[in-house]
Amino acid sequence: MIGNGGSVEKALVSVLDSGSRLQAPAVAKYVEWVRRSHPGESPAQIVERMEKMFLLAVTGSGSAVGAAAAVPGVGTVASVAAVGAETAFFLEAAALLTLAVASVHGVSAADHQQRRALVLTVALGESGMEIVQKATGVTAKNWTSAITNRVPGSTMIGMNNTLVRKFITRYAARRSALILGKLVPAGIGAAIGGAGNRAIGRGLIDNAREAFGPAPAHWPDQLPAARA
Repeated sequence: MIGNGGSVEKALVSVLDSGSRLQAPAVAKYVEWVRRSHPGESPAQIVERMEKMFLLAVTGSGSAVGAAAAVPGVGTVASVAAVGAETAFFLEAAALLTLAVASVHGVSAADHQQRRALVLTVALGESGMEIVQKATGVTAKNWTSAITNRVPGSTMIGMNNTLVRKFITRYAARRSALILGKLVPAGIGAAIGGAGNRAIGRGLIDNAREAFGPAPAHWPDQLPAARA
């Protein structure tokens, strides 16, 4: 997977950008939909619910692609094509979750470069935070405000290029192993695909929790409950 060099990088970046192009109103609409479906739940509960929906979706997509290899008449080329589509789905789902959690925390990215930085930083976890800190000179605690408020355009583009290169190296290595596993027939690929996607998805959730910290105690449009 890595051997194709630039073509693989361009493909992954294109898919990632497709997800990170989600604008603030669309992300806010998704969060509001989850809130309306579960009225009365706190920001922390809504974040946890979105995490569960994300895990369920990416685990199911991984299992479905793995199961395709066990279906008579489905050749390797078709299976690889399905894996490519599933990779796109995973990355776009990861971008949506990241931006939705950011929205709950009151972090609003005004443009594409800012959204790209948010998604990449969370996807990379600690190594992404280190890149942001090195580029901006801010502490880990203030990384979101640096991205959304204080980073000049040229610095942002350079930082994003570094984040992309790091992401390609790490993601391609992890996903290439999963791709081979998903193509194993006799139903084994379904188990590998589902478990593998769940593990990577779980890692993304952990990264988001560490990056954004605890969810707010209450929604901005609600007053905190009065003490007796």
